[in-house]
Amino acid sequence: MQYMKLGNSGLEVSRICMGCMGFGDSKNGQHSWTINEEHSREIIKRGLDLGVNFFDTAIGYQSGTSEQYVGRALRDFANRDEIILATKFLPRTQEEIASGISGQQHIEQMVNTSLKNLGMDHIDLYIYHMWDYETPLYDIMDGLNRVVKAGKVRYIGISNCFAYQLAKANALAEKEGFAKFVSVQGHYNLIFREEEREMAKLCAEDNIAMTPYSALASGRLSKHPGETSRRLEEDSYAKLKYDATDKQDKVIIERVAELADKRGVSMTEISLAWLLTKVTSPVVGATKLSHIEGAVKAVDLALTEDEITYLEEPYVPHKLVGVMAQNTPAAAKEKHVWSTGNQKIEKI
Repeated sequence: MQYMKLGNSGLEVSRICMGCMGFGDSKNGQHSWTINEEHSREIIKRGLDLGVNFFDTAIGYQSGTSEQYVGRALRDFANRDEIILATKFLPRTQEEIASGISGQQHIEQMVNTSLKNLGMDHIDLYIYHMWDYETPLYDIMDGLNRVVKAGKVRYIGISNCFAYQLAKANALAEKEGFAKFVSVQGHYNLIFREEEREMAKLCAEDNIAMTPYSALASGRLSKHPGETSRRLEEDSYAKLKYDATDKQDKVIIERVAELADKRGVSMTEISLAWLLTKVTSPVVGATKLSHIEGAVKAVDLALTEDEITYLEEPYVPHKLVGVMAQNTPAAAKEKHVWSTGNQKIEKI
């Protein structure tokens, strides 16, 4: 395993971050591919054995049970000072807004709930899960700064935002003497490269770490053409993100398969090796031991400049999809229902 400084923070993170969205109690049937605690513990233990020290979860994953599974496993299998644990908080609910709960109060409540779920006294990287259009930015940055000063959080990150929003937030933080965002978790992979328009340039200039999710495009970049899986067949959210561009994306996926065969490695290794030339640590979801094992192998695979060009050449611009397409000021008021640990979640 290789390690790298997370942006302007003091955190040394593994080049692969284990994404824990697939862990948790799925009694509500929200995700058919969610795995139970026993299986998740096996995967977390294997990741630790392979040198992974960076784990990403969220309060919104399976009503907080992902945090609970991850917290228990890490307490049992690792020394706290040797792991980097990230979790995320959601925007205020309409009920909180109506009852006058401020952004600062909301963040305090959310971080306390996450700490309880995790069974820990601090969070290494606390991530603003998606932009809250109904809460003043000052309240968000002040609230985050307060939990940092209280020792509950070491550093802060952001997810699902535009480059101008990240720049605006960090400019306000600098002006007010607040903690600044040290990382951004956006949607970025070989068949969805829209982060390269603005975000990648901002991060390079300001030394903000990129830790993208959907690193393998929900499995599309790890399967040969025609090969399928339960996740590919049943994940309606992933279909929403990728089905519309299936034809143009298939050209790139075929090139990944071609290079994988030529090199004698997996498509996962090729896809992640490419992404590792662009970012600090991709968040790689794992619901099987083979998922984390394949991801870790990618760290030691070096692509040539010609191979990188060959993979990138067929890309054409894509429309925004997923959270970034849905999380707008209008949608924030009309459609979104967030979770504080036990409420319904839609469109995250």
